[in-house]
Amino acid sequence: MRTLTKIIGGLVLLLSMVTTAMATPVDTYEFKSPENQKRGLSLAHELRCPQCQNQNLIDSNSPVARDLRLEVYKMVDEGKGDDEIIEFMTSRYGEFVLYKPKMETKTYILWLGPVGLLLLGLIIGFIFIRKQRIGGSTEAEISAEDQKALDALLKRDTK
Repeated sequence: MRTLTKIIGGLVLLLSMVTTAMATPVDTYEFKSPENQKRGLSLAHELRCPQCQNQNLIDSNSPVARDLRLEVYKMVDEGKGDDEIIEFMTSRYGEFVLYKPKMETKTYILWLGPVGLLLLGLIIGFIFIRKQRIGGSTEAEISAEDQKALDALLKRDTK
């Protein structure tokens, strides 16, 4: 019985060590000032993790995101501006790291595409509605022969 207790105790200890090892480490970078901390966290929220693809640097647990967070924090404390930090990240990882890409010729379709699609939809809707109104208001004219045939059919139905 003692052996079984020791085995179970060892397994519990082993499992607790494994789950502790799998826990996500918390960044404990010490900023020089509260303003720098606010700027660093803001920048890390604005930049996308290159590995996770749909998480910002703060939310991501990947090693790349941890390294980039540390890099952003260090650059903020070194006194570099937001534009310099963003330029560094985009030169290294491309425009993908930006949640809000810059307005450039290669991103016009990204920025103006939704507006263009909305305008195209409004134009198509306007044309469709206009055709419906015009088509519904015109009455088809029938020939005299057709009118006589119609009158004959109507007289036959009423008798």
